[in-house]
Amino acid sequence: MSGRWHPVNLDLEFLSLTFTRPAMKHKARYFLVLLASLLCFCCVAWMRKEKANYVRITPQEGEHQQSTNSPECVELSKILTLKPNRFTEDHYIKLFKKIQKCRWIKNSDEHQKIRSQLEKCCNATRNFVVTQVNAPLGTKITYEAEAKKTFEITQDTLELIPETDPFKNHILKRCSVIGNGGILTNSSCGKEINEADFVFRCNIPPITGYEDDVGTKTDVVTLNPSILRKRYNNLNTKRKPFMEYVSSFEKSLILLPAFSYSYDTSTSFKVSYTLHDFGANQQALFFNPPYMKSIAKFWNSQGISENRISSGLLILSAALEMCEEVWLYGFWPFSKDLHGNQFFHHYYDNVLPKKVHSFSNEFYKLLLLHMKGVVKIQADRCENTVKSNL
Repeated sequence: MSGRWHPVNLDLEFLSLTFTRPAMKHKARYFLVLLASLLCFCCVAWMRKEKANYVRITPQEGEHQQSTNSPECVELSKILTLKPNRFTEDHYIKLFKKIQKCRWIKNSDEHQKIRSQLEKCCNATRNFVVTQVNAPLGTKITYEAEAKKTFEITQDTLELIPETDPFKNHILKRCSVIGNGGILTNSSCGKEINEADFVFRCNIPPITGYEDDVGTKTDVVTLNPSILRKRYNNLNTKRKPFMEYVSSFEKSLILLPAFSYSYDTSTSFKVSYTLHDFGANQQALFFNPPYMKSIAKFWNSQGISENRISSGLLILSAALEMCEEVWLYGFWPFSKDLHGNQFFHHYYDNVLPKKVHSFSNEFYKLLLLHMKGVVKIQADRCENTVKSNL
């Protein structure tokens, strides 16, 4: 095969006859040892080359990126606004490879536009989570996914929710929002993620053993109650294993959809009780149904025709209000990377999601935000130096 080194075929019988004489015996051994060493070196070099599936984008390559005002980049923006009805995975990947050639620059004006829209419709700093301000004693909360069911806030419930919104007085600069896509495998993005001022994660993903790719810093992490049912028996037992697992998230806020479905309320409350009983550093918070509904309506108006959006898009929506700059990692709903390499659905397993969310549809919107300079999508290996636009 052209382009690869192939060892020369040697006639071992000939070699054995050639070196039978005593005077040549020592030289034969030396030659065979040298040949074996050379073969081992070449095999190891070849294996390491095959293992390196990802191409690192070096700072030198970044210097050759085009301006966002270049004719090529302007044309890409036009293509994105005229998205075909049937965009395949290969179309998206090919398009993103072209987008990468355009230098990403933070556009404060465009970011402020969408932030103003989100503040007007949803207001994450006041309504993102249930508090004693937006849900005082006696409030009847309508479940987000069960419109005919309500939950009344009692005195016992008040003890589980914060007095005010914990995000109200936060001034967040650069935020990392981490999805769990397999694109993070071998990404070396851990250092870059940790250098953000605030880090959001989804569905308590494993980070121990994956630190080089996903980092360790966590300020907010979501938790779907279905995980508690599958792994921890709804915390009726297995509370200690649960606490051992979440200890890797240090002093993070754990967000749960306690009021999406009525059958998840008691399980979500148990997380708060468990954290308290074990004297944990983490704190449980509950998504506010009115906020979740408002955000879904907002993205519906932007072309995402789903009644319920993904937890990743939900977290991103809050980050767009709270953060001056937003970088996305692991938001890649495809089965291969930019270089055609296949990988698992998640960076930690290959369990496919149920058909609930249209991730490719959401990703299209993220591409638009990326081209406008509102968010930055990281879909390749990370550089050693973080270049923020703040």
